[in-house]
Amino acid sequence: MMMKKKNVLIDLLVIILGTAIIAAAVYCFMLPSNVSVGSVSAFGMVLHNFIPLPVSMITLVMNMVLLVLGFLFVGKEFTARTVIGSILLPLFLGLYEWILPNFQSLTQDQTLDVLCYILVVSVGQSLLFSRNASTGGIEIIGKLLNKYAHMELGKALAASGMVVAISSALCYDTKSVVLAVLGTYFGGVVLDNFIFGMNIKRKVCILSSKSDEIVEYILHELHSGASLYDAVGAYDRTTRREINVIVDRQEYRALMDSLRKVDPKAFITVYSVNEINYTPKK
Repeated sequence: MMMKKKNVLIDLLVIILGTAIIAAAVYCFMLPSNVSVGSVSAFGMVLHNFIPLPVSMITLVMNMVLLVLGFLFVGKEFTARTVIGSILLPLFLGLYEWILPNFQSLTQDQTLDVLCYILVVSVGQSLLFSRNASTGGIEIIGKLLNKYAHMELGKALAASGMVVAISSALCYDTKSVVLAVLGTYFGGVVLDNFIFGMNIKRKVCILSSKSDEIVEYILHELHSGASLYDAVGAYDRTTRREINVIVDRQEYRALMDSLRKVDPKAFITVYSVNEINYTPKK
């Protein structure tokens, strides 16, 4: 029980830190640059030119709407993990607006602002994804496209971000729009390849007395597949069902969190998988 409380506290602290870093990247680099690198905060910047409300308030309203959509159409597990970050982001933005009103660019260069934003926001996002959390927004839209339009998640997130980036043409100059599009693309590259390593999968083998419940979670919450084998223990000759599943890093974190709740005594082995050759299901 104490260990569980400790893990929850660590998760919460990491989510708070990651969200604070993301908000700092938005306020210190994206806002001064007037470049809408694909995110809900960026879209809030665009709408701020037409709606007389602070960016933090616009971001909060949009995130609340998207959270409701996520809860209704994506699933409870993902939405619950996203609530904390999506609420904290506009709160941190509001805090920075109060502490540093009329903040000006640190670099005094639009291109450098975009580069700094990509690097800093990627650090914050990597912390959140390491705890199976996010700040909502684009990630929820990506999940919706992935589930209902059958797009690969990476492409769905990129498409969502590009729509936001291109919307900056409504109020910014050509250079800002080009930087927004390039920033959205290279931000995805940094996030996927250099920080998350999302192309690296993990094979998780699970022996548990609650295999049926675990399989249900894998199929209906992770929306992944699994293989089942009968494993015989050499010592007592007891036959148990072994579950084999291949997941990415984000799914791995969610799966491990679920296993700790469902069966803390489960026997789990994990292997790195560098390449998979298969035909995806339609």
